[in-house]
Amino acid sequence: MVAITDARADTANLYARAVREAIYAGAIAFGLFVLLVGLKTDQNIRNELILVQRWGLLAIVVGLVMVGRFVAIAFVQPAIARAKARRAAAPAVVAEPGFVSRNFSKLAIVALLLYPVVVVSLVGFQGSLKWVDNFGIQILIYVMLAWGLNIVVGLAGLLDLGYVAFYAVGAYAYALLGTHFGWSFWILLPAAGIMAAFWGVILGFPVLRLRGDYLAIVTLAFGEIIRLVLINWREVTNGSAGISGVPKVSFFGLFTFNVSDPNYVAKVFGIAQSGAYYKIFLYYLILALALLTAFVTIRLRRMPVGRAWEALREDEIACRSLGINTTNTKLTAFAIGAMFGGFAGAFFAARQGFVSPESFVFLESAIILAIVVLGGMGSLPGIAVAAVVMVGGTEILREMEFLKIIFGQGFTPELYRMLLFGLAMVIVMIWKPRGFVGSREPTAFLHKRKAVSSSFTKEGHG
Repeated sequence: MVAITDARADTANLYARAVREAIYAGAIAFGLFVLLVGLKTDQNIRNELILVQRWGLLAIVVGLVMVGRFVAIAFVQPAIARAKARRAAAPAVVAEPGFVSRNFSKLAIVALLLYPVVVVSLVGFQGSLKWVDNFGIQILIYVMLAWGLNIVVGLAGLLDLGYVAFYAVGAYAYALLGTHFGWSFWILLPAAGIMAAFWGVILGFPVLRLRGDYLAIVTLAFGEIIRLVLINWREVTNGSAGISGVPKVSFFGLFTFNVSDPNYVAKVFGIAQSGAYYKIFLYYLILALALLTAFVTIRLRRMPVGRAWEALREDEIACRSLGINTTNTKLTAFAIGAMFGGFAGAFFAARQGFVSPESFVFLESAIILAIVVLGGMGSLPGIAVAAVVMVGGTEILREMEFLKIIFGQGFTPELYRMLLFGLAMVIVMIWKPRGFVGSREPTAFLHKRKAVSSSFTKEGHG
């Protein structure tokens, strides 16, 4: 009876605490969202600025926050604590990885290769445009950018907040050279990568002695400088108007995707005309570029330069004491990471057919860095999963028209994608602080401890 009474008292105390926490969370949510959600600026018929009151929507948001906090305190946290206690009490058992865990990368590559085929078979060529472009190409661009930034942040441990600058350099290099000289994509792709790598080295020199917050501030300034140059150097970049008419990609000149060309893909193969051919081709092209990025990253990690990056990430002073040239190590990290950003920028320009400075704002750098951190710095599969969840999740919001039934016809889900993006970051940082697949295990390590002979210890070698 005493045990039952104590259990009931603990439950009552837990529920009382959950109610208090829910009230506090509701008050904080009300203070945060009263101006963002409760009030909306609009224009009336006389073109005057007015405030539209949305107290019902605000009440729904605050209520959801309170319910979520109550459930987290009353049910989720106790369940997690009980699960941890059971795991701690249970004997240690080393579970063998399953088939999916052992072959995750191979299965993912096969799924990516079959994705356009499955989509076309389900919704047809015209219906596949949205799914291949928005959910395939868009996600793979961010995967490639995040894998390139992973070299700088995840492997070398250098916080870069201006990575979008190399993305912009690659895009504008392709757009300018393609429109003025008419060069092929296959020539401009390495040229854009080399140009971005050059600017990576230019950025690397001023930051050789900087670390931590100072490095982040300087790289952030570099990204803004590049964007302002693109806006104000109108004679070359056409300013805010951007560059249009960027040439499309052809398949090594054998066939093109312009309907007016004699070697248009539909004319060459005798098939029906469709704009989906170009999107599917671009999908496999960015997939190949992303896999190339992953392959090069994996190979570099096993080489001396990769181990030097990891040593620099763990402790720069110890890295210097080992005789590693930290100058060359930092410059190679910036250059190689920037090169892959330039590749992605060239592909972006070819895909869009138009580039402007608005595509390369600081928010893009923040999103790419968030993907790297959330996925797990140094973990290629984790970063890919984070890109699918974050970028794909924001794209799915565009399809959630049913939310208008709940929040009203004036509700636009895509406007709240950054709010949900930030919420997902907070949740992941709480539950998985090392990312989805957190791994900072060095490339070279001892698999088992080795005892040192006492004779060596006496001589001063142990």
